[in-house]
Amino acid sequence: MAWFKRTKKGIQTPTEDKKDVPKGLWYKSPTGKVVDSEQLEKNFYVSPEDGYHVRIGSKEYFKILFDDNKFKELDKNLTSKDPLKFEDTKKYPDRLKAAMEKTGLKDAVRTGVGKSMGKDLVIACMDFAFIGGSMGSVVGEKIARAADYSLKKKIPLLIISKSGGARMQEAALSLMQLAKTSAKLAQLADAGIPYISLCTDPTTGGTTASFAMLGDINISEPGALIGFAGPRVVRDTTGKELPEGFQTAEFLLEHGFLDFITHRRDLKKNISLYIDLILNRPRPVVEKTA
Repeated sequence: MAWFKRTKKGIQTPTEDKKDVPKGLWYKSPTGKVVDSEQLEKNFYVSPEDGYHVRIGSKEYFKILFDDNKFKELDKNLTSKDPLKFEDTKKYPDRLKAAMEKTGLKDAVRTGVGKSMGKDLVIACMDFAFIGGSMGSVVGEKIARAADYSLKKKIPLLIISKSGGARMQEAALSLMQLAKTSAKLAQLADAGIPYISLCTDPTTGGTTASFAMLGDINISEPGALIGFAGPRVVRDTTGKELPEGFQTAEFLLEHGFLDFITHRRDLKKNISLYIDLILNRPRPVVEKTA
């Protein structure tokens, strides 16, 4: 039984020879469940034990939604300027540069077009890792251009929201994106082109006040935080204790702000279903087996 008992006493390993477990091999969910990272990826980045939907970005969503992860990225080199010469703890251009180097992204949203379940789909997906998914002029412009592409090609649009709100470094220019994106989505509605809004954790601030709640169908993932201001701000403003589960996807579904909540493994299938229903397209017949 030498596997369980030391055959030699006094074994010591010098500190410099000790090896750490490489980062990223395991993930611990907020409920304390630990899951292997490879298993997590295979399970659509959802903890299998408690169903917790891990926060992911455009790279992962594109892989989940586009057939064989094949798509054409739109306006990928669009970057923010600094018209206000804004500076807080660091200059805005320096903050942008640091975010780009850290994430490998140009800004807080990526847009692309490709096949999903064999049918064309335009996707605009926000990345929370880039300055908290904050909405600046580039985010608004890329979403507006994605809507224009959908309008021109008559292709359904999906926007995946994941944002802390407007980007303060761009002040009023950031807030102007609410009106611009809303106007573009109105054009899609007039043309009868489906737009589906997927709210993920977190969807707050100006995104909630504009495109995130303007879908022909508004859907979410389980447990996502969705609201305009955070729960603490709402509580301090109203002076009242908030209901249990306030601003969770489940709470919003119960109160009519959402149409569906879908598990991430069913996301691709359900989006295809919703678009077919909106367009009154025939669905493939699934033969039942005995």
